[in-house]
Amino acid sequence: MNGPSKASLARRIALAAVAGLLLSVWAFPVLWALLTSFKSERDVLAYPPVFWFEPTLAHYREVLFGASSILPNLWSSVVVSFSATLLTMLLALPAGYAIARLRYPGKRASGFYVLATQMLPPVGLVIPYYLALQKVGALDTYFGMVLIYLTFSLPFAIWLMVSYFEDIPYEMEEAALLDRAGRLRALWYVILPQVRGGIAVTTARCGR
Repeated sequence: MNGPSKASLARRIALAAVAGLLLSVWAFPVLWALLTSFKSERDVLAYPPVFWFEPTLAHYREVLFGASSILPNLWSSVVVSFSATLLTMLLALPAGYAIARLRYPGKRASGFYVLATQMLPPVGLVIPYYLALQKVGALDTYFGMVLIYLTFSLPFAIWLMVSYFEDIPYEMEEAALLDRAGRLRALWYVILPQVRGGIAVTTARCGR
């Protein structure tokens, strides 16, 4: 009993040591950057590096409230990402549901079209996007940015939701339809609660 237990304990200690070493290697640059953010400019440029210094919040004040404040750009990012994500999910949910569970003419073609849009290289669309937005006067506007983000995130979100909708048993929806629920009520009360995890994952991926 002592032999195996000692070997197991030694193996656990070795694994913990390796894990701690890997964690320290990963964490060191992050901790060093955090430490550097509290240094004055003189201490940042000092060689050899100094570990004992008088901390300062000057860099944070400059970044948040100085001439080069990131707050206006941060607000723009929040508006664009939130609007694009909201519109993406509002369009992706019914589109993914239709492709996954409904029968209609051109279903295969519509699914292939959504998939084909993912194959286009984003760099190749920069000039067409610029010209199109210039024509409609949407350059340097939230509307233009949201529209561009929407064209990239929507096909991806649709195909993610298709995979989640296809995992729901058809019998659950058929039972709701037999109770005269209607497609929209069945979608809202039966299907969507079953794919809440998929909606959360898709929203998180599109909001990145």
